[in-house]
Order: sequence, then structure tokens, then C-alpha cells
Amino acid sequence: MGRRIGILIAATLSLAPAAKAQTMPALTAQRVDSVFSRFAPDRPGCALGVFQAGRISYARGYGSANIEYGIPITPRTPFIMGSVSKQFTAAAIALLVERGRISLDDDIRKFIPELPDYGQRITIDQLVHHTSGVRDFWALVDAAGMRFDDGYTVGDVVRLAVRQRHLNFVPGTAYNYSNTGYVLLGVVVQRVTGASLRQFAANEIFGPLRMVDSHYHDNHNEPVRGRAIAYTPAPERLGAWQIDVWNNDIVGQGGVMTTVEDLQKWDENFYTGQVGGPGFLARQLTRGRLADGTTLAYAFGLEVGEYRGLPTVDHSGSTGGYRTDIIRFPGEHTTVVTLCNTTTADAATLSRRVADVVLAARFTKPVPPPRATAAQQAGASVAVPDTQLTALAGRYHSIELDATYELIPGPNVLIVRRPRGEVDTLRATEPGVFRTRGYSLGFVKQASGVRPSFALDNGRARGIEFERLP
Repeated sequence: MGRRIGILIAATLSLAPAAKAQTMPALTAQRVDSVFSRFAPDRPGCALGVFQAGRISYARGYGSANIEYGIPITPRTPFIMGSVSKQFTAAAIALLVERGRISLDDDIRKFIPELPDYGQRITIDQLVHHTSGVRDFWALVDAAGMRFDDGYTVGDVVRLAVRQRHLNFVPGTAYNYSNTGYVLLGVVVQRVTGASLRQFAANEIFGPLRMVDSHYHDNHNEPVRGRAIAYTPAPERLGAWQIDVWNNDIVGQGGVMTTVEDLQKWDENFYTGQVGGPGFLARQLTRGRLADGTTLAYAFGLEVGEYRGLPTVDHSGSTGGYRTDIIRFPGEHTTVVTLCNTTTADAATLSRRVADVVLAARFTKPVPPPRATAAQQAGASVAVPDTQLTALAGRYHSIELDATYELIPGPNVLIVRRPRGEVDTLRATEPGVFRTRGYSLGFVKQASGVRPSFALDNGRARGIEFERLP
């Protein structure tokens, strides 16, 4: 019965008329298809869109949107975009700035007064450009031992942010990617306009551009016709899959659900200014600047850079098993969009491989080598006397996370039991500092009679305080 349903749905989708005629030469299209050759029809895969000169020059689906019912991916399949969504949240902020409703220099506590007063102003501009120092929500979830696929809401993000006693750094002095910052920007939109971020985007962005299959998916229980379900390989059986869709209602940092065909309309707005006008378009590409004058690559939910000698505007996304990327080559009026529903897909690399084919004659530099991994970040170990390791043993609690770690000494290591039964082995890489997969514990030198304490650092959340329990 399930297979019949899949065939019927697939037939219905195939009968839908194409939005625009595709213009890519057949030989070029074949070479593009070869980039996605490993995505079989019965496995998760990707949707591709190549936009050129205001049209969809090529769009196709590879693989299955739903492997249970055998529904194929098409250019009209809705995907959750992950952090690609940030450009829409930043666009909402830019529209409010253009209309004089807010200022980029406004203190965030003007709109969200429940946030702690750190003695330093945090501005909307700093949230947009990830220079606020606000700790990343997902980094805090990881540190607290909570589940990534739990039912979090925007309110949960705000409440966890309120618990934090410190920032990662003085606002405006450094760049550190923060999903929390973009959730807070979505809250600003709601509190200024009285409309949810979903409603505002529907009225001011998606509606005017006729992006009829796009919305902020702020209710994970809401059914969406034809959507792609995300997957990851099942650990217990080779070749098997398991569903990997996070069940949260958080929007701002992510949450946009859209299609390849809708994204062409959004992409073309960067040339026409149909939504927002010239001032809005210029603002979207305004890069952040640190207090010392350093200009950042990050603009309004977009990264301004270059690939093989050509200027680019890019952003990738990841949430659950979804992997997405949009890379725009403004000088060539060409954009490549890759939306995937499997953790095994590197959407950013796939987009660039397609660009290598489509813009082969325009590039001035060779294909860069593969990106290096972070496997060696832990560094070399140093010896620690057993007496020092024993002195560090015990249970430590963080008020900021409401989480407790148990530290157990081992042969030149600390074994850490974290919430939900996770166990990690940390090795000393310098006096008082222990590291493992993606995080470190730095112990504070203590005066006599003072309880030991340490600070946890996992990259996007720094200096999280833990004190040993009596």
C-alpha cells in the first residue's frame, strides 16, 4: 500500500508544470548530474538549482524525499534550510531598519529586557554580525548534556540565555558564530511589529515575492505536503537509514522551509530589489566590523568572499539530517543551490562542484584542495601527577547550565561523566587544561581552602563556570 501511495504522489508531482523552461546545454547538464551520481533513487539525496540571468537554467532532484513511500526529490520539494535561514531573519531586521522602526545601534535589552546586564551594551548590529559575545544555544545544549532533537522553543532559548552569567568576550571585540543571537533577532522582530517572525516574513518577504512554498516552520507538528524527511545512516546496520529530523519550534537562527523554485525568486531579488529597494540590498551586504577596525566576511546572514577568483555571497546550513547551501556569483548573475536530506551530503562542496562545471571558463584560479579536518585540535598530552588528578576528582555543578559533571581520575587522564550518561576521556594538554572531542576544561588556580572550579570551553560557548559540590 505504501508503495502505491508513493507512486501516486510521485505521478502527481511529475504532472505539475515547470515554473520556467530550463536552458542549460545538454552536455553541461550531464556533467552536473555526474556530481550527484551517488544519490540513488531509493536513498536520501539532494535537490539542485542553477539560476542564471534571472532564470532557472537547470533544476533537478536526486534521490528520495521520503524513503518509506518512495517519493522522489524534485525542485518543488520543501526542505528545512538550517542556517541558510539566517539571511531571511537578517532581511527582516534590515527592513525594520530601513523603515526607521529600529536602529542597528539599539541595545538589545531595549527589546528583551530580561537578558542579563553584563555591564556592556550588546547591539542589534553585533547580533547580526556574530560579534555580540552571546553564547551559542546549541553549544550550551551540548555542554549541558541535553538532546539536540528535543522539543525546544524560542522561549527555551531565551530562558537559557538569561541564565548565562558571562559572555564569550567583550561585545564588538571578536567574531564567534551564535545561533542564540539570531533567535534573539527574531524576538526583536516580534516585539517591535507585534507579528511573529513567521507572519512578518510571510507578509513582507515571501508574499511579495510569491514564494508560495516558503515559511518559517515554527510548529514541528505541522504537516507540509511533499516535504523532504531527513535521514542519517543507522549505526546498527550497514546500508540502513534512520530519520534525523529535530523536533523543535525554534526560528530565527534557522527554521525556514522552502524549495529550489522559491529560492530562485529570492535570489533574483538581490538584483531587482523588488522587496526592500536599493538601500535594503546594500544593507544586506554590509559586512561586520570589530572595534579594532577589522572587517569581517559576515554580512546580514550572508558571507561575502571569493571562490577560485570570483566574488561570492554564500551561506550553508545544517539541522538534523538536512544539509543546505546557497552560493551566489554576483558578477556572473549565477547562483547554485543545493538542498540535501542526508547527513552524508556535503552541500557546500556539491554546490562548488556544480559551479566548477557551470562557470568553468570564468574562473581564474584552480580548484582548491579538500578542507583539512579538525582531528588534531586536541594537541599533545602532558604528564600530570596522580596526586593532582586525585585532587580534581568530584562532582561539579554549573548554575548556568543546571548540569552536573562527575570527574574521575585515571592514568594521566580525567574521565568525565556528563548528563545523560555520556562519558568522555580528557587528557591534559597544558598545566590545568584537559581536552577531548570538541571541548576543554580549564581549572582555576585555587588559594588554600577554596573549592576547585573549572571553566568549560567548546568553541561557541566559552568560560562556562563549574564549581565542585561539597
